[in-house]
Amino acid sequence: MVKTVRSKPSSVFYVALIAIFVGGAGILYVMASRASAVRQPTRIDPTLLAGTKAEGYLLGRPDAPVQVAEFGDFECPLCANFAVVTEPDVRRRLVDSGLVALRYYDFPLPMHRNTWSASHAAACANEQGKFWPMHDRLYEGQMEWNSQATGDPRKVMKGYAGELGLNVDQWSTCFDEQKYALKIEANRAEGDRRRVNGTPTFYIGDRMLDGTLTYDALRKVVDQVLAERKSAAPAPAGKAPTGRKGPPG
Repeated sequence: MVKTVRSKPSSVFYVALIAIFVGGAGILYVMASRASAVRQPTRIDPTLLAGTKAEGYLLGRPDAPVQVAEFGDFECPLCANFAVVTEPDVRRRLVDSGLVALRYYDFPLPMHRNTWSASHAAACANEQGKFWPMHDRLYEGQMEWNSQATGDPRKVMKGYAGELGLNVDQWSTCFDEQKYALKIEANRAEGDRRRVNGTPTFYIGDRMLDGTLTYDALRKVVDQVLAERKSAAPAPAGKAPTGRKGPPG
């Protein structure tokens, strides 16, 4: 009869196991310490917002026939998909033609730890006239600075400021002082007022759509808004309504 022989675990095995455990705990402690040392933007008491208007950031003509508002979170993957895949066509074919104006509102979600930093980075770039270039760079590089990538997004975003030709010292001071915290919070509060529940959320005319949109889907709604306005517009004075050539005989 053959018996199965089980070898006893050696003391070397236990020593190695303890070493791995202690080493892993040490790494986690260092990572946690570094993350907690990073200065994170703070939320603003809503009572402080009195007199602070939600303005967002405008791209296009203020008097464009169709106004599109986007409530976005810089750390939101669906927002990044829209910004990188769809928005270039929207800008080239709708905004540049004067048909649409796009206004971006910050709507930072609580589960995204680094999104407030991104909103501050963009607001401080806007101070130097480069909100949209920073907006684009943040979304393109989302995987470089998001919560899974780093506990210190400032370092990455400061690099973006240099790439975009900003005065980096001015940008850094603005970012560290959280100079536009009220403005960001006002944008977020506007989203609450409009019952935004997630990102991205779009208002196209009087229509609310949530989730990322393709160019064709967005253009379809834009055309619907334009058609409804045209049909609702009163006929010019002195002109007979369509379908009548004159008074009945």
